[in-house]
Order: sequence, then C-alpha cells, then structure tokens
Amino acid sequence: MDELKQKKSKVVFQFKITLRDIKPVIWRRIQVPATYSFWDLHVAIQGAMGWTDSHLHEFKIINPEDGKLHTMTIFLDGEPYCDDLCFDDDKKIYDYFSEENTKASYLYDFGDGWEHDIVLEQILPKITGEKYPKIMNGERACPPEDCGSTPGYENFVAIMKNKKHPEYKEMLEWYGKRYEPTEEKCHSV
Repeated sequence: MDELKQKKSKVVFQFKITLRDIKPVIWRRIQVPATYSFWDLHVAIQGAMGWTDSHLHEFKIINPEDGKLHTMTIFLDGEPYCDDLCFDDDKKIYDYFSEENTKASYLYDFGDGWEHDIVLEQILPKITGEKYPKIMNGERACPPEDCGSTPGYENFVAIMKNKKHPEYKEMLEWYGKRYEPTEEKCHSV
C-alpha cells in the first residue's frame, strides 16, 4: 500500500448531511472511514437518515483532478441510466473530499427528489476499536418514504398532527404508527 493510501486508511471523515427544502432542518452528523466508496457513504446516509434504500440515488461532487462536476450512482442492469456517470462503488471518497473540496450533493429517490447537502466538517484520526460508520448526532425525524416530496411531507405532517383530520386514520394506517417530526431519530448504521 502506498504511503498516501496508508495515511488515508488511518483517518475518518466527519460529515454533516442536511436535507434540503424542509424547515426546521433535518440533519445528521456521521463519521465514516476515509477509505469508503461512495456506495458505502450512500449506505451510511441511508441508515443515519432512516431511508430504506428503496429508490435510486446519486452524488454530485467536483472532481479535484479535472475541476468538473462528477455524478456517481449505481448502474441498472449493468448500464448507467444516463451518460457521464461513474459507478459509486468504484470511487473512493478520499479521492474527492478534502479540506479544499468539502461539499457534495446527494439525491435520493428521483421521484420524491430528496436532496441533501453533504459537508465535510473534519478529518479526524481513526480511533482503534471504534466501529464505523458512526452517527454523532442529528435533529428531527426523516420524512417517510414515498410521501410525495416536500409538499407531500408537509401535508402528511399536518394530517398527523390533527387526529380529527378526515385523512388521519388513512395516513396512520399507511405509515403504520404515529409520526412526530420533532423527535430526533438517528438510526443505526
């Protein structure tokens, strides 16, 4: 292993992941090994946010080598779903994120369009014996899958707050339990 890769294997990246377009803000802070692929980061975000990995996703980040915006995602049936994509399992996050290149976007569920901002907050030494990925903290419950993007989520929250709403029982049955958006629900990864 060359010296640079060996150095990168001894650090973790601390990211803040913030879901766009919802107020008050829903966010998570996680630590992951710098050696993770973008696929591994996707899995960590899914777990931390509480998403169920039921939909497509993509990352967009500037490639420091060429200065161009790169899109990374999974392939469907071995083929990219559009041109100019990189398979996210082939790309390591340490090749893209650095103290100079701290931001990326993450889109989950192309139908609902859940956009997240990813910010590299710190590069820290890996703690021997610590299990990664690790959720540090966060705020607010993640929207339910397939609730219809931000407008659907806002409608869902309004209905779930009002037990007398004509659609309350239907939404409760659909979701399967009470929903409290202000509860911090950081999931395990």
